[in-house]
Amino acid sequence: MLQVDSLVLTVTDPDSGQATEILHGNSFTLGSGEALGLVGESGSGKSMTLKCILGIEPSSARVEGSIELDGTDLLGSGGEELRRIRANDLALISQNPHGSLNPVLPVGRFLIEGMSDARSLPAAQARTRAAELLRQVGIDDTERVLRSYPHQLSGGMLQRVVIAGAMSGDPKLLLADEPTTALDVTTQAEVVAILDEKRREHGLSMIYVTHDLDLAAAICDRLAVMKDGEILEIGTPEEIRDRPKTEYTRALMSARPQLYPDGAPQPAPGTGPLTNTEDRA
Repeated sequence: MLQVDSLVLTVTDPDSGQATEILHGNSFTLGSGEALGLVGESGSGKSMTLKCILGIEPSSARVEGSIELDGTDLLGSGGEELRRIRANDLALISQNPHGSLNPVLPVGRFLIEGMSDARSLPAAQARTRAAELLRQVGIDDTERVLRSYPHQLSGGMLQRVVIAGAMSGDPKLLLADEPTTALDVTTQAEVVAILDEKRREHGLSMIYVTHDLDLAAAICDRLAVMKDGEILEIGTPEEIRDRPKTEYTRALMSARPQLYPDGAPQPAPGTGPLTNTEDRA
């Protein structure tokens, strides 16, 4: 479904004229309905890879290689053709939901205008569809949310709205750029569960960008480990966990937080585990 070959991104500083290569000839494929996790530390090139797929890389950048979506050359597309592909086939869920919404417009405008423009739906029909999408992502009070401004909703609620907006165009490929980073742990779990459910329900392909190896392993079919703009290895979560090929991947695995890094705590001297009700008394 998606084929990325020898992707190179070079950015030129407009002041000094110095060119810096950000991505170093990366290649990977993504099948229909498959989820791929791009994992690695900050600055490894994960988000830049998504920008290249969307065609929103910096204006001073040069992209080389090939990116094909269902046989369509994304790097060779431009203008109206690229806008059509973005509207119909691609959807982005960004790290900060506040950045996706206009702060001076109600949430309903974000959803309704998007569907009216991309799918040519009448406003009334688009509003009905918007309410339906909100219910699908776990929002029951749809009319209040549609009337609300972004500052009136929590981060978790706003991210649900953004997911609803992403699903409104029936995309083929969902690009999720660390969509839970700004959320608390409980809300993170809820948002990730919604994303995974919608992906499977609609048969979407997804690229999920995160620095959290365990999170990526929970919802992705394969993981691509990135460092300094290069994909070091690609494999299933089990392969990455049990048979990492690089020292960097092993370091990522060992950096995961553990509840008892030195082993489970032992009972204090002279005490032992409680075994019956008499001990508890």
